[in-house]
Amino acid sequence: MAFNYAFQQIVNLKSSQKTQAEWHLVDSIGRLRSEEHTLNDLYHLKIELSEMITNVVTETVSISHMVLLQEYSEHLDQQITNKRQDVQAAQQVVTEKQEILTERMVDEKVWSKAREKAFQNYTALLLHKEQNALDEMATNRFKRVQ
Repeated sequence: MAFNYAFQQIVNLKSSQKTQAEWHLVDSIGRLRSEEHTLNDLYHLKIELSEMITNVVTETVSISHMVLLQEYSEHLDQQITNKRQDVQAAQQVVTEKQEILTERMVDEKVWSKAREKAFQNYTALLLHKEQNALDEMATNRFKRVQ
């Protein structure tokens, strides 16, 4: 007699949902890292531009060139502001995915524990039947010997 859990499909579904939630979390973390990397690149560009402006100030440069550098600096500032918002949004998504994964893990654990409990009950019942059979055999032998 093999153990057959009636809700095995639900256990499998919960396990699959947990795995899927893990993949979504990994994906969102990857996006967050990408956004952070892009933000770092923008910061480095801003630093390089500041150094360039500092070096240009000591030289004779046309006003149009200085205006161009200033406009580029403002553009980088706007890009940095936008990218910070993107990073915050990505962090929020990661947090949401972590919460979903936690829920999925709890669901899977509940169903797995229910399956384990059913298996323990099945095993106990099997052992009880086996013990009853052995007791009956011993009783029959004892009656034959007398």
